[in-house]
Amino acid sequence: MPHQMVAAVPRIRADPLAFLAGLARRHGDLVAFPTPRLPVVLLASPTAARRVLVDNHRAWSKRTAQYGALSAVTGTGLLTSDGDVWRERRRTAQPAFHPRGLAAVAEQSVAAAARMRSTWPVGGGVVDVDAQGLQATLEVVGRTLFGADVAQDGERLVTAVLEALDVVVARVRTPLPEWLPTPARRRLRRAVAELDAAAAAVVARRRARGTGEDDEDLLALLLRAVDAGDLAPRGLRDELVTMVIAGHETVASALTWTLHLLAENPGEQARVADELDAVLGGPDADGGRPPRWDDLRSLVRTRAAVEESLRLYPPAWVVSRRALADDVLDGVAVPAGTTAVISPWLLHRRPELFPDPEVFRPQRFEGEGLARDARAAYVPFGAGARLCIGKDFALVETTLLVAELLRGATVVPAPGERVRVDALVTMRPRGGLRLQVTPRHRFPDV
Repeated sequence: MPHQMVAAVPRIRADPLAFLAGLARRHGDLVAFPTPRLPVVLLASPTAARRVLVDNHRAWSKRTAQYGALSAVTGTGLLTSDGDVWRERRRTAQPAFHPRGLAAVAEQSVAAAARMRSTWPVGGGVVDVDAQGLQATLEVVGRTLFGADVAQDGERLVTAVLEALDVVVARVRTPLPEWLPTPARRRLRRAVAELDAAAAAVVARRRARGTGEDDEDLLALLLRAVDAGDLAPRGLRDELVTMVIAGHETVASALTWTLHLLAENPGEQARVADELDAVLGGPDADGGRPPRWDDLRSLVRTRAAVEESLRLYPPAWVVSRRALADDVLDGVAVPAGTTAVISPWLLHRRPELFPDPEVFRPQRFEGEGLARDARAAYVPFGAGARLCIGKDFALVETTLLVAELLRGATVVPAPGERVRVDALVTMRPRGGLRLQVTPRHRFPDV
């Protein structure tokens, strides 16, 4: 009944992850929400999720409340657009994510991690790796996708993004009529205006520097599309803001949770450290050498730790789709207009696919990796035609950030630190993540 949903609002706002897990535990893999208008169904079934995301994806669109709220920040960027608009934007952006560009991603990731590590106390101490990770990943996005140093706009961009996304989450959890003026909507307008100004500054500096025919960073591709009349200036802004959110917020989340899990599991951290020493030549007086692009194939344990953290803390912890036509999910008929809510958080915790699902066990991703059924249910980057365009970018970046940070340092939980999860647009540690860092040796100044 609708009153049940109203009564559940406080629980949803307090802990949406626990709420979804409780629904699946009590009612099974397909749970219909008692909503008063169009039907909403929670899919905790890997086969039903695959039907929506892969096998019949053309019959399911992103025109949902979740992406509608997010579009108040991103506009019609790749993350929220659909249909012909999405296909055209994806075609324009695709060359910026070609594998030949990943060596540059690797180089900038190592440099950003070195700058991050250089701020750590020389003799060890407590640092907020979440806040620092947000800045480091923004640097990588700026230098690789935008062909520019966005440091002068970095704090401005990060603050505006986080402010806007906070409002978006609140709107989704407690929907109010669009015409109703609220302090949150005024905050959103201010944050979006700040994002617009920061994006315009990045574009203006790149315009002044110029773009060559051989430049294939995302901003150069978008600028050429604008000049050719294939993309409106507003579309350029939307893609830039989308990539600031999708390209740094999600990778920062992956970095933060990987460091958290390794800090909580010293045995696994020791395995990663042994691998880094073997591949990079440390520990010694100068900590060996920094990791490089061609080291990635040897950093098996490091990458496995990242992939396991993405299993336990998928940045996109919930996605949604709306049925454009009638469909059948696991034998259950669902009418057109149904909103399907799919949670990687739940899919990644299926005990029949991931034994001891709450245990951090990077070895799942070593050797031959996951079994076929588990691989199909592992969707930290989505699946099918809408698989995240930046998947390889994110895995390379996060793996090398972790490698450069931990090749000469050990992390443990800060004294008295209590880590709580905030399921916002991405999964964030509430109030940041403070870790005690201890150098294994000294590094030269960056």
